[in-house]
Amino acid sequence: MALSLYDASVANYLQTLGAVSGFLDRALSHFEENNIDPEAIVETRLAADMLPFRFQIISVVQHSRGAIEGVQQGLFNPPSFKTPFNFAGLQAHVTQARDALSALTPEAVNALAGRDVIFALGDRKLPFTAEGFLMSFSLPNFYFHATTAYDILRTNGVPLGKRDFMGRLKLKA
Repeated sequence: MALSLYDASVANYLQTLGAVSGFLDRALSHFEENNIDPEAIVETRLAADMLPFRFQIISVVQHSRGAIEGVQQGLFNPPSFKTPFNFAGLQAHVTQARDALSALTPEAVNALAGRDVIFALGDRKLPFTAEGFLMSFSLPNFYFHATTAYDILRTNGVPLGKRDFMGRLKLKA
């Protein structure tokens, strides 16, 4: 059986978005149990020259739901550096992405194969096919930002492990 565009993209987005949602919930519990304001993490960075936790979560959504929407529209733009989410807003943003992606059918996503997609960053325009965009640009960015968000939480004391990052496995029924 061949791997479909849906299987390679949306199914993976949903697994990791579920994990991100879970580790956000776990972080909130940790913060509440330790009398830590969850808003303190929103602007936290791993390094001074990296973007904050808030941007990492926004990017996870942009490189999943936003990537599929970009393929549907033929145009993808990077997320704003300045979207003003608080911790609860970040949680809701992830939930909305999961809901939107869960509503997609494999047939609808697979029908996007071969479409042209332009990645636009200011005046710079990079041409892709749907498959090239999702596999070589969107998914690597998606995993990078999910990992960075996880790492920010871990370095700030949230008790997370590898299973928290992996999410629900696709086991044989």
